[in-house]
Amino acid sequence: MTGIVIADDHELIREGIKKIIRSSKGIHIAGEAADIEQTLRLAAAHEPDIIVLDINLPGIDGLEGLELVRQQFPAIPVLILSMYPEERYAVRALKAGASGYITKSMAAEELPKAIQKIIDGGVYVSPQLAELLANEARHPSRMLPHECLTERELQVVSMLASGMQVKQIAARLAISISSVNTYRTRIFRKTGMVSNAALIRYAIEHQLVS
Repeated sequence: MTGIVIADDHELIREGIKKIIRSSKGIHIAGEAADIEQTLRLAAAHEPDIIVLDINLPGIDGLEGLELVRQQFPAIPVLILSMYPEERYAVRALKAGASGYITKSMAAEELPKAIQKIIDGGVYVSPQLAELLANEARHPSRMLPHECLTERELQVVSMLASGMQVKQIAARLAISISSVNTYRTRIFRKTGMVSNAALIRYAIEHQLVS
């Protein structure tokens, strides 16, 4: 029986994942967590076969949660579940040690296949991501402005572009308002943008909006 820990701060998402998993034979939910601390405790207590990890848990910087799990439990494979498009985060996640990456919009279709692939010792990438990686290998592109941003800076870009105010972003990420403003200043400097409007247009054009 394959044991899985689900880590997502939205209860509705966790319920949806559990419903999908329960339709698969030989898999049981070993535990569920709403933040990285709970995830690490459950991993230590239950030693699950797989951790299904939201890339955007509160209070941590993007892929930092993945890195913490990999450092403390290197033998437990991690499947990243994200609201962000594959072209934005998937390659970074795989390079950071994830055993797979799927978007929440495709979870119902891809989650059982991804879990089985990982159980069998493989790495799961969707057909769309495989095609993206193949195209990139054939036709390497120059680095885009947003590709030099950190995970947290990308989160701030996404939230600004989706219409969130600085105060809301600070609350969502569990950081101070001044920290959000500092991130925004760094984003402008790194990307060459000079206004929120320009940043929002760029984020929409490059599918950086969650």
